[in-house]
Amino acid sequence: MSLARLLQLASPALPVGAYSYSQGLEAAVEAGIVHDAASAERWIGDVLEFSVAPMEGAVLVAQMAGENLNEMFLASRETAELRAETLQMGYSLCRLLGELGIEDVPQGEVAFPVAFAFAAKAWGIEPREAVQGYLWSWLENQVMAAVKAVPLGQTAGQKMLLSLSSKISAPQKESFMNFAPGLAMLSSAHETQYSRLFRS
Repeated sequence: MSLARLLQLASPALPVGAYSYSQGLEAAVEAGIVHDAASAERWIGDVLEFSVAPMEGAVLVAQMAGENLNEMFLASRETAELRAETLQMGYSLCRLLGELGIEDVPQGEVAFPVAFAFAAKAWGIEPREAVQGYLWSWLENQVMAAVKAVPLGQTAGQKMLLSLSSKISAPQKESFMNFAPGLAMLSSAHETQYSRLFRS
């Protein structure tokens, strides 16, 4: 059942509100950095490679191994909206897990990758598969945000998923790299962007 549980965790139907966030992509569209399928793929691929996989993926793996990296991860969020996003999604997932009958669910301010790691461990999902599911879920959400914000067609979105899925791999436990200054600057700009579809 671990595969079914992983698919459940990675599903866009998981009620954690991921669809409402673009993680700076909407600001990149506003700034003209992302304006077509090629530039959207480049942006999403870079954020995945230089921030999400080596930081969030590494935190997930370490958390499943018994380390407590919640505070470190929260401190790594460069903007108020990125911090608010991970806390809202972490809260929503923890609340859902409690309602699904999982015991000893983390309480307080819980980052999303920490909550995801807890769920994966509780459901007997292997760390490598958990990271791949987590990164796939993030990638799918980003592509759907690009489809809405650029905008792009559904076929372009599927081509992007096919191309970028090759970047999904389990990062080493000691990675903890989060080098995406463009993302931080555009996320800051997004906080005061006049017209927007997404919360971050």
